[in-house]
Amino acid sequence: MRDRIGTLLEGRRSRLSQLLGRPLAAATSVVDPPLSPSEREHLVSDGLDLYWNDLSWEHLTEEERVAEGDDPLIEMAFPGFLAYVKGLLLTEAMPDSLVPAQPRPEAVEEILRFLAGRIVELKEGVGAESGDPDQTRFELIASDRLLDLVLFRLHGLDAEEVEQVEAAAGA
Repeated sequence: MRDRIGTLLEGRRSRLSQLLGRPLAAATSVVDPPLSPSEREHLVSDGLDLYWNDLSWEHLTEEERVAEGDDPLIEMAFPGFLAYVKGLLLTEAMPDSLVPAQPRPEAVEEILRFLAGRIVELKEGVGAESGDPDQTRFELIASDRLLDLVLFRLHGLDAEEVEQVEAAAGA
């Protein structure tokens, strides 16, 4: 399955690069020293907790479903998760901050691998614990959309580029 995860991520990156007509900006950490394995595990674990919490809340409330059969508004269904990813990628701190920005793209890469793994699992019918096809469909749609949104943030796409990519994907 690891190969399928890598293939999915590389395919998405390749598609983004092709649609933008340029190579994607590399996301590198400028913080020294790099994350220790336990620090990385902690950051990734916190991100996955937010994913599962946001997913559970949406299953309970279905707040972001527009109408029966419509795709949900993923950006609004996963606010904690997406804010956390944004925080992991901050390159500038507020002027009155006591600590400098410490972007951690390596943790975001692990979160991307998790999302890609969930997509692969759900497509194979693995890990659909609820047994509810609507919930499984929602998680697949959500994970797929989140994968794109996290890639946009990781590679620093601006609003115009995101619009360009989404317009091409909708065509």
